[in-house]
Amino acid sequence: MSARFFAAALIALVAAPLATALEVKVSYSDAFREALAEDYGEREGDVLSARIQRSVERAFLKADVSVARVDVVIEKAKPSKPTFKQLGDEPGLDFGLSVSAGGMDVSAAAFDASGAKIADIEYAWFETDLRDPGLTTWSDANRASDRFARRFAKKLAAQ
Repeated sequence: MSARFFAAALIALVAAPLATALEVKVSYSDAFREALAEDYGEREGDVLSARIQRSVERAFLKADVSVARVDVVIEKAKPSKPTFKQLGDEPGLDFGLSVSAGGMDVSAAAFDASGAKIADIEYAWFETDLRDPGLTTWSDANRASDRFARRFAKKLAAQ
C-alpha cells in the first residue's frame, strides 16, 4: 500500500464524520420546563435531551438522511417510574413498585446547511398498558424518542 493511498484514506476517514455532522438541539416548552422545575427535577431534562440526540443521530444515520440541524422541542414528557425529585418529595413512592403510563410529546424541524427548513414533524406517544413498566424512570419516553426519530428519518428519506 502506498503512502499516498494511506494518507488519502486517513483523510477520508477523518473528514467523513465532519461532512455528515448533524447538530441536534433540544429545548423545552414552557409547560415542560415548569414540570421539570416543580415535579421532575431539572436534571431529568438533560437525561431526555441526551436520549433524543442519540435517537435522532442513530435513526438518521441508519436511514442515510443528511441534514445539517434538527431542532427538537419536548412539549410534554411523563416518567414511567418516579424521578429522584419525586421520590424525595413524596416518601410514599417506591421506585420499584410505583409505575405510571409514561411517554413523550415532541415537535421538530430539520434544516439544511443554508438554514432552510426541510421538514417538520409532531409526534406523541404515551403508554396505555401498565403491565410492562420498563426498568428505568423514562422507559416509555425513551421508546417515544426512538419512534419519533425513526418516523422523522423515514419522512425525510422519502422526500
